[in-house]
Amino acid sequence: MRLLALIILLAIIVSLGSALRYLVSDDGKTDRVVRALTWRIGMSVGLFVLLMVAWYFGLIQPHGIFPD
Repeated sequence: MRLLALIILLAIIVSLGSALRYLVSDDGKTDRVVRALTWRIGMSVGLFVLLMVAWYFGLIQPHGIFPD
C-alpha cells in the first residue's frame, strides 16, 4: 500500500512538472497545460479516495504526529 501511494505521489509531481514545462514552452498555443493539470487533480483525488478506502478496510492505520 505504501509503495502504491508513493508511486501515485511521484506521478502527481511528474504531471505538475510537465505542466510547468508546457506553460513555459507552448506560449498558449495548445491545451497541454490544462490536460497535465487535469491529470494531476484526478490523481490527487484518486489517491485520497484510495487512502480512505484502505483505511476503511483496515489496510492502513492512521496515527498522530507523536504516536504513543
